[in-house]
Amino acid sequence: MDTHLDELRERRTEALGMGGPRRIARQHASGRLTARERIDLLIDPGSWFELGLLTKPELRREGDATAADGVVTGWATVDGRRVAVIAIDATVLSGTTAAVNARKQTRLITAAGRAGLPIITLADADGGRMPDIMGWRFGGLPLDFKQFLTPPDGYPAVPRLVAALGPCYGDSALQAAAGHFTVMTEQASVALSGPSVVSTAIAENVTHLDLGGPGVAAVEAGTAHAVVADEQAAIAWVRRALGYLPDHAAAAAPVAVPQPPATDAEALLTLVPTERKRGYDMRKVLAAIVDRDSLLQWCETRGKSVITALARIEGGPVGIVASQPMQRAGTLDVEALDKYLGFIEICDTFNIPLVMLHDVPGLMIGTQEERRGVLRYLERIAVRLSTAMVPRISVIMRKSYGGGYFLMGGSQTAPDMLVCWPTAELGFMAPEAGVRTVHRGDLERELAQGGTEARDRLFGKLTEEWQLESEPWEAAAHFYVDDVIDPRDTRRVIATAIDVTWGNHERVRHRP
Repeated sequence: MDTHLDELRERRTEALGMGGPRRIARQHASGRLTARERIDLLIDPGSWFELGLLTKPELRREGDATAADGVVTGWATVDGRRVAVIAIDATVLSGTTAAVNARKQTRLITAAGRAGLPIITLADADGGRMPDIMGWRFGGLPLDFKQFLTPPDGYPAVPRLVAALGPCYGDSALQAAAGHFTVMTEQASVALSGPSVVSTAIAENVTHLDLGGPGVAAVEAGTAHAVVADEQAAIAWVRRALGYLPDHAAAAAPVAVPQPPATDAEALLTLVPTERKRGYDMRKVLAAIVDRDSLLQWCETRGKSVITALARIEGGPVGIVASQPMQRAGTLDVEALDKYLGFIEICDTFNIPLVMLHDVPGLMIGTQEERRGVLRYLERIAVRLSTAMVPRISVIMRKSYGGGYFLMGGSQTAPDMLVCWPTAELGFMAPEAGVRTVHRGDLERELAQGGTEARDRLFGKLTEEWQLESEPWEAAAHFYVDDVIDPRDTRRVIATAIDVTWGNHERVRHRP
């Protein structure tokens, strides 16, 4: 037995050495940590339980370091919560994927789905391993997409969180795209194939950052949902995002100790200008509504006319969807709509109430948006929002017009609570645009008969009448909105509305 135990110790020591001192030094020289250093940053000390430490590739070449076949997999706790962890080891065969590597990842993902535990992937991989996956071997690669990307049959979805910490190609890029919360460092890259494959296949010479850096993955493609400076910040972001999420979709999202807002509610009386066209930063408004230091933005660098963020109100998790008047006056273009759709799907899946704060002039119109599919997004979001089972609380602070009103939680989507500030304006379009559209003939006749001054007087009179129709009082009188509230009561109203909507049922999406 002693002989066997000695051999076990030797094999374990070799595997824990990853790619060996030279490759570890090269990883550090590139500014990156090793897979095991990253795991230590992520998890609670002493909680690691590894699977597949002694695995090796099916095809082995003399001189190659093959420890754990380039991927470290196992179970651990993060802030006391059990999670599954996949950490790609770029010091072993560049973290590339072949049969054993793929089998390890899929086995852990499937087990996590059955156990109802979040999956955290620390990605740093160069894609498929050639020539190990060439020819018939590629057809037999044990990368079962049903197991790899979806929950096991009959089991609820589990949160998937991904940190892209280096070049991430092939299955690591797929993990990033499947992540509910994916963060990348400024030097990471997320793309289908790496520069060497792109150069060979289509003769396009690009760098890692040109191909899938933050400007592509987080701004244009939307594959990543946050960009941070370094690995420590990325792993801290993952830990923080996990704190808002349940272990699985059939469990309630975790509640924290309530914290007061960072800004006093009195500031809400002046933070939002009453003049409809004046811009302001919605983040300052949110600071007076949500718990202090609880706002975690999702896709901050993309679709900037709408803010999507996790936060807490009285300790309870919420998904914030808020107009951002500093960007395109809050107009929703296709990029913003795509981001919005993804966020509400995540919130509804993981039992996080939606709070929608309106200051939206409408949807972006014109040939470019039509070609990008604005109508398709209008239909998809309207259906998704209308059928969401989490509480949906809608607050119209200032303007809310046209399709923007619908998609920010207007009455047609049947929100659980719809309230207005006294400054709210509702309607098909802004008063000035409406007058020019409906009364164009009258304005042209007035110009011809009385000149510019007469035309402007008529325009002012008609606009004032239109504005009166847009105020919230008649909507409240006809009970098209639930109430008109003092802005300072916004936090209390939201918190109470969420509590009332959940009622005495368990706070999960598929409630009775």
